[in-house]
Parts: sequence; C-alpha cells; structure tokens
Amino acid sequence: MKGHISTSVGEILIENEVLAQYAGSAAVECFGVVGMASVNMKDGLVKLLRKDSISHGVNVVIENNKIHIDLHIIVAYGVSISAVAENLISNVKYKVEEFTGMEIEKINVLVEGVRVVD
Repeated sequence: MKGHISTSVGEILIENEVLAQYAGSAAVECFGVVGMASVNMKDGLVKLLRKDSISHGVNVVIENNKIHIDLHIIVAYGVSISAVAENLISNVKYKVEEFTGMEIEKINVLVEGVRVVD
C-alpha cells in the first residue's frame, strides 16, 4: 500500500520504494553503521549493498497510513550494537517523519553482520 496524504489542494501518494530509499540513506549516515545488508535466504549469505542499491536492505510496509520499517544493517566492529540501534531508530524516525508528514509506528533493526572498518 502507498503512503497517502490528503491536503486542501489534492492528494499525495508516496511509493514504498521512495520511503525505503530515504530510510536507507538516513540509516547509513548513522555512526557505527557500515552499510545496508542483503540476505540471501536460500544460502543464508549476507552481502553489503552498494549505495545505488541501498533500498534493498530496507522493507517498508504502510498500514492505516502508519509506516513500519525493517532495516537490515551491518555494524562496525567494536561499537555498541544497542547504542547504534537506538541512534539509528531515532535518526530514521525523525528524518522519515519530517520528509513524509506521516507517523512511523515501528522500526525494526536487524543486525546481519559485523565488519572491521579500516
């Protein structure tokens, strides 16, 4: 389902892919996040996504005009996962809500791997 906003001038529809792209961009800006992850369910392999395919590590569902986001991330070695996750949720929630004017009901952070950052 698409995001739907009614204004005095008309209707605004926002595609899930747009929200996924924006949420993924906000996520990789956060300290401790190396990048977004893509999980191959068949093989159980996790791969780091390039910047041009960042939205593949993000799942967006819109129900009753409220947004649910799943972020599949790879974190930097040596950082506190809970601190990174809290910062990530706060940052993505703020940026997506400001961008869309819609409410985020839930953000799930799924840590798919750890990488050493040079």
